[in-house]
Amino acid sequence: MDLLSIASMLVLGGAVGFMAGLLGIGGGMLLVPFMTLLFPFFGVPAQWVVHAAIATSMTTIIFTSMSSVRAHHAKRAIRWDIVMAMAPGIVLGGLLSGGAVFAHVGGAGLALFFALFVGYSGIRMFQGRNQVEGRVMPGRPVMFAAGTGIGFISGLVGAGGGFLSVPFMVRGNVPVHNAVATSAALGFFIAVANSVGYIYSGFTVVSGQPGMLGYIYWPALLAVSAASVITAPLGAKCAHSLPVSTLRRVFACFLMVLAAYMLYQAVMQYRLG
Repeated sequence: MDLLSIASMLVLGGAVGFMAGLLGIGGGMLLVPFMTLLFPFFGVPAQWVVHAAIATSMTTIIFTSMSSVRAHHAKRAIRWDIVMAMAPGIVLGGLLSGGAVFAHVGGAGLALFFALFVGYSGIRMFQGRNQVEGRVMPGRPVMFAAGTGIGFISGLVGAGGGFLSVPFMVRGNVPVHNAVATSAALGFFIAVANSVGYIYSGFTVVSGQPGMLGYIYWPALLAVSAASVITAPLGAKCAHSLPVSTLRRVFACFLMVLAAYMLYQAVMQYRLG
């Protein structure tokens, strides 16, 4: 990577860190589309661009989540009981996704899945869900199952799971600020499990490609992570000063724009294949 490439990754990392702290989404929703756009200029082969973008995006969440979790924990906003109930399932789902399924899905399929699922999530978040009096979070078995699904799906889109875990917790009458903070903590477990899987499943497939560790493009990982850990606490602080309706609408609009772009990328990948 030249200086311009490094600068672009630093700027992207700074924006992603802020959004991760603000919305608890781990930053992947912003990283994947932009990395898909930029990686061809960095020398990543076209057939691995989407895989590398998703894997690299997910791995940055390890560092981004640690930074934002510290800020949320200082506000006493994280529901650690929920984290402990969902984390085992998240690790299982992440290992299955990143280590087994990811390598067998083509770039067009991954981009299309990203676009459709994120678009659907954006619509649901924009519509909102009224809290029902008396509703609570389900028991540990259900939270384990939900964590498995969240970890698995997150591995296919390269995101920290906030687009699933935040609505899941809000439905259980967890206040949105607590849901965002808890989602940031869950994102760490999602990122670690899937990153191990990406390295394992892609180690022989992309062997010898400069800058690649499995499916992870590590030069971009270092630059984005360095910037994101600085800006994530700033986003977390803003999350505690914004009204619930603003958070929901920002999250939803953000997802819809990125879904449209990745739908375009799915078409381009299909034509390449």
